[in-house]
Amino acid sequence: MNSADIPVETAAKGASGAPARSAARLAAVQALYQMEASGQGVHATIAEFETHRLGGELEGERLHGADDKFFADILIGAVEAQARLDPYLERQLAKGWTLARIDATARAILRAGLYELIRRPDVPSKVVISEYLEVAKAFFDDEEPKFINAVLDAAARQARADEFVV
Repeated sequence: MNSADIPVETAAKGASGAPARSAARLAAVQALYQMEASGQGVHATIAEFETHRLGGELEGERLHGADDKFFADILIGAVEAQARLDPYLERQLAKGWTLARIDATARAILRAGLYELIRRPDVPSKVVISEYLEVAKAFFDDEEPKFINAVLDAAARQARADEFVV
């Protein structure tokens, strides 16, 4: 299954209680996946999502409106920070593995989640981890969500150690 197959409203069940932000996170993951697969630029992708996917309709059902600004921030931020995010991700992989070997959707989830952990201190790290874990569960069964949870948790403990002090 690829990320374009899951409608944006799936994320509305996210843990933060903010359906528009949950939908924006899922849309950002889908957009990152789409950009990697197609080579389309970030601004063209944002325009496409805002025009055709965010808050639109799918099979006659109204999709849950995503927070457009939050979506664009995650997407632009993850793309701009990718040179910083990818080396961190590489260090999390088993010896002999490269980032290119993990699933493209998992890469998109990790990049979006890491971006939020590093550059969005207004969002509590536990919310970031929980939200992206839910996105991972929408795409994968078991092992990938565990891996994504472990990587995001480790990143949060490094980037925001003060949030984990007991």
